[in-house]
Amino acid sequence: MNIDSGREAPLLQQDCIKAQAKIIGFHKVGIVSVEIVKEDSAVKHLHNWLALGYQADMAWMANSKREDIRLVMPEVRSLICVALNYYTPHQHSDAPEDGKISRYGWGRDYHKVMQQKLKKLSQWLQTQGEGIKTRYYADTGPIQDKVWAQRAGIGWIAKNSNLITKEYGSWVFLGAILTNLELTPDRPHTEHCGTCTRCLDACPTNAIAKPFVVDANRCIAYHTIENRQPELPTEIAAKLSGWVAGCDICQDVCPWNQRFAKETGIADFQPYPWNIKPKLQELEQIEETEWDRRFRGSALRRIKPEMLRRNARANLIFRDKT
Repeated sequence: MNIDSGREAPLLQQDCIKAQAKIIGFHKVGIVSVEIVKEDSAVKHLHNWLALGYQADMAWMANSKREDIRLVMPEVRSLICVALNYYTPHQHSDAPEDGKISRYGWGRDYHKVMQQKLKKLSQWLQTQGEGIKTRYYADTGPIQDKVWAQRAGIGWIAKNSNLITKEYGSWVFLGAILTNLELTPDRPHTEHCGTCTRCLDACPTNAIAKPFVVDANRCIAYHTIENRQPELPTEIAAKLSGWVAGCDICQDVCPWNQRFAKETGIADFQPYPWNIKPKLQELEQIEETEWDRRFRGSALRRIKPEMLRRNARANLIFRDKT
């Protein structure tokens, strides 16, 4: 195995890594070399986005490590990017008494599922030679995971800022392993949104300021998950349409999702029954003990009980006004 040798690793190595990733259960895997990045357009895009204040209160988005992967791991030479399909065919309810939870939060916490698999792949990789270093992330560190996934050929960043794969649409969780191995990279993925603007047209709060640029200040997902204020902005609350945890509107209307979404084979991503059609009145009154029972081992624990009550209350107030 080549480690910091300056020579390209054998092609067989990449094949072995990808085969092992598939054995562990990843649905897609791609490799990107840090060395190929000369002039980073993604950093410029990030700077422009931050300058406009589109990160809202998500101060961690301005972490300088997002601009240079070597600040995360100085020895990094390559990234192994992976994706897990999480789609299940259940549909959101439009009944006025029901709340809506984004598909990503229907089942077990994706961080836990992804990290278990990343740990297995990292440990396997370290056994393949002396001095192999790895570090892995599953939406948990200051790296631009969608940018690296596109460069690794996993998919492309869409106009709604989600990563779309040809095989599964955008219903995928992303992970990455940073390593000091020098690996032959895959080809970056090309963009296939074309002239389609369905995600922009469907967003009820006009959060997609322009293609490929999302303003979190106007995003329902941001406000229901990240906004810690006791009340939601009126212009957001009035257009929730049942959403209490995240929002899937721009994904639901995407032609790639409508045509190519496939049910996941990962049992952990199957929804807990109470997450598909939660009752708004129950959520408005949910106590901490019930919140803990419902969302134990769930990514939705980020939405604290008082936030869930707030989100449900806002839906009920504006539902009764219409």
